[in-house]
Amino acid sequence: MVKYQHAYEKLLDITSKENVLVDEHIRNHTYTRLGGRADLFVTPTSYDEVQDIVKLANKVDVPFTLLGNGSNLIVRDGGIRGIVLSLKKLDTISREGHRIVAQSGAAIIDASRRALDEHLSGLEFACGIPGTVGGALFMNAGAYGGEIKDCLEYAKVVDPNGDLLKLAPEDLDLEYRSSNIPDKGYIVLEAGFKLEPGEYEDIKAVMDDLTYKRESKQPLEFPSCGSVFKRPPGYFAGKLIQDSELQGKGVGGAEVSTKHAGFIVNKENCTATDYISVIEMVQKTVKEKFGVSLEREVKILGEDLEEKK
Repeated sequence: MVKYQHAYEKLLDITSKENVLVDEHIRNHTYTRLGGRADLFVTPTSYDEVQDIVKLANKVDVPFTLLGNGSNLIVRDGGIRGIVLSLKKLDTISREGHRIVAQSGAAIIDASRRALDEHLSGLEFACGIPGTVGGALFMNAGAYGGEIKDCLEYAKVVDPNGDLLKLAPEDLDLEYRSSNIPDKGYIVLEAGFKLEPGEYEDIKAVMDDLTYKRESKQPLEFPSCGSVFKRPPGYFAGKLIQDSELQGKGVGGAEVSTKHAGFIVNKENCTATDYISVIEMVQKTVKEKFGVSLEREVKILGEDLEEKK
């Protein structure tokens, strides 16, 4: 018997059966390769389907969680109950004048590459950010001096009632690595990026330089969630962790990267519990040594195994 059988049957009225997976391993959908199972893992293929799924979750009172591409996320080992919504099949990218329009499930890296192909400048900073367009808006993602709020023209979102809204950047309260999207319960469906015409070779040179910096400094050879901590005022998180002599230290299969101290890597079959324990170890050590509180940039969702039992 499928857990939430009634919700499962109603989901099949909204979208195709291949878009509704039962008891799906979330670790198959996260960059850290961590996470227990989702009761119902749903991948809609249209905006209407997203709206209908939100309305269904409200009507039948089933727990509902939005999952991006899992790049800035840790899902606990007990998994997530109810409906887990993934927008990875909403991944179209197009050009409209000097604007790149990208659906939320598209990789922000791919949006930057499409801008390059169209000789449009302004998204170069995003060429190495490992997340979706929706996730990039969710946290106002940025790198190398640029961030989403610098080029965002509008966003289409679904609100908690299932209504479709078109919002301006100022409606989203975009600040350093934050927005009001989680507080408002919005689900991003689409973003329009207002860019400027540029020379292909000039844009490519910037992107090549940023890609080199990323690949040479970041531990891309291991699963991770990217930079774990926000930059504390007046400091750099990676430098504090490095100066705390934490590189190479870990719990279970999780370890502070020896290549970049701001990263925690899944070096060998670690669990989400291992990974979270390393985060807490780093926070405790840095606080004791420097009196600085490191705030997580990465989100943590789901249940521990004990809770599920």
